[in-house]
Amino acid sequence: MVMVTCHICANNFYSKPSWIERGFGKYCSNECKRKAQKTGLTVSCFMCNKEIYKTQKALKGSKSGKFFCGKSCQTKWRNSEFVGAKHANFITGKSSYKSVLSRANVEKICGLCANKDKRVLAVHHVDENHFNNNIENLAWLCHNCHHLVHHDKVEKQKFIALRGLSRL
Repeated sequence: MVMVTCHICANNFYSKPSWIERGFGKYCSNECKRKAQKTGLTVSCFMCNKEIYKTQKALKGSKSGKFFCGKSCQTKWRNSEFVGAKHANFITGKSSYKSVLSRANVEKICGLCANKDKRVLAVHHVDENHFNNNIENLAWLCHNCHHLVHHDKVEKQKFIALRGLSRL
């Protein structure tokens, strides 16, 4: 046995000469060996400043350049960062139509067949312009009636007549 100094913690330990010849016997324990294998960096969480280890791949893969200790801190940051004008749906308003009807307290009932099952209701744009989210242009329809209004001229005219609208 040969006395060797650990490359990480500088403790002295015994190692077999055959291990040293093959390139082993550099570390006094598995813990020191694992520390030597780490190539990343210790960074602090952007939200809570907790010290965390990130691999080289994780360091290169961050789009924002910010690092988080877990999903909860990442979600807190994302929910504070991407609101208002920065939110993707806010810019065009294309996906806000369902909340427009809900906030206006429009009863969730199909405009054609009077189905009240909320699981099958969808929002229909009367003029078929998805950017026109005025309350007068939106209506609740079940999936079946929604398909019929888009693809059957008779059902479309029936829907327009029920809404009391002029010809579109």
